Amino acid sequence: MRRERLVVGLDVGTTKVCCLVANSMEGLLEVIGMGMSPSRGLEKGVVVDIGRTIQSIKKAVEEAENMADMRVDNVLVGIAGKHIRSLNNTATVSITRQDRIITQEDVRRVVEAAQTISYPPDMELIHVIPRQYVVDGQEGITDPVGMTGTRLEVDVHLVLGSVTAVHNLVRCVETLGVRIGQIVLEPLASSMAVLSSAERELGVVLLDMGGGTTDISVFRGGDIWFSKVIPIAGEHITNDITVGLQTPIEEAERIKKEYGTCLVDAVGEEETVDVATIGGDGTRAVKRKKLAKIIEPRVEEILDLAMQEVEDAGYRDLVPAGIVLTGGTALLDGMAEFAQQRYDLPVRRGRIPQGIHGLRDIVESPIYATGIGLLKYAVEGRDFARRKAHAHFSSRGRSGGMFGKLMGWFRKFLRG
Repeated sequence: MRRERLVVGLDVGTTKVCCLVANSMEGLLEVIGMGMSPSRGLEKGVVVDIGRTIQSIKKAVEEAENMADMRVDNVLVGIAGKHIRSLNNTATVSITRQDRIITQEDVRRVVEAAQTISYPPDMELIHVIPRQYVVDGQEGITDPVGMTGTRLEVDVHLVLGSVTAVHNLVRCVETLGVRIGQIVLEPLASSMAVLSSAERELGVVLLDMGGGTTDISVFRGGDIWFSKVIPIAGEHITNDITVGLQTPIEEAERIKKEYGTCLVDAVGEEETVDVATIGGDGTRAVKRKKLAKIIEPRVEEILDLAMQEVEDAGYRDLVPAGIVLTGGTALLDGMAEFAQQRYDLPVRRGRIPQGIHGLRDIVESPIYATGIGLLKYAVEGRDFARRKAHAHFSSRGRSGGMFGKLMGWFRKFLRG
């Protein structure tokens, strides 16, 4: 097996860290390794404890390495969190050569001009994604190279993240001796795993509902038009159950997954659930309808906040393909039906696309959508990402001298 065909995706989430290894060949992905560990040290997608985060990443990477029987040394890392911001921008350049033929250099110039915007010094660009090019007024062009014109315009979607959040994530990964090939916005990655080309073209909302955050993205005309991350998701449902049923957090998570539903009216009056008491003194029977009444209002709040962001951005009436739900919280019973009834839009749960082989029975769940998307992004993704934080950290972490030697020794020690 040639190493150049191996791609690795690392999803560092609030509740879990997932590492997937795949062999890419002729447009197909064969998943050959997977590692997962509980995420410790993150809050709302942001690193708050570097040491615990490093250990969580280390465990997931080592599990994937053992299953794939190879060494992970280069990964694509997903990023989300409440610090993520996005905006759209345009720029125009003139084509002054005599033949007026647009070259790759002209594309580079116009994209570079589009990303020259004013943003706070504590933020940095993660993605510069061209949505369309315009040549002498002709819109909807995806690749203008080779065309003839005098004016080239680009419409881009810019994704920014906190410098501190990006640096800390990079530090956690690279301390283990693993190089980051690119940092990828998680909803962008997830979209590559669960959206069809028809949905992306027609107009669709993707809600990636994880543990600590819900990632929102809108796609139209085949490209991303809007992205936002809100700091509310599945953990809030679990916390509500903990308080409402007076049960430990682990038990609340279990009964949410096994018995939870957001459709109160679909639960029979006599259905009960055995719930462990705080202190471990035994269990007690609780009406399942009571559990549903705790879950439903929180699900309603999460979905309403997400769809309000879509409406505020002006896209509520521009998504005829409806809503696609993914992430672990999307597995909650009744979620798609509840959203469909509430917003009168087509709603479905995201499915892993064709072309994924190997450990498909393990990774076909929505909880792996970001990881699978990162693998596909490594093969198919194309944007003009600019990652200053990674370059700066690499230059310090891999420098010569005593500091560089100490960091190298420390990485080897952590990696065993």
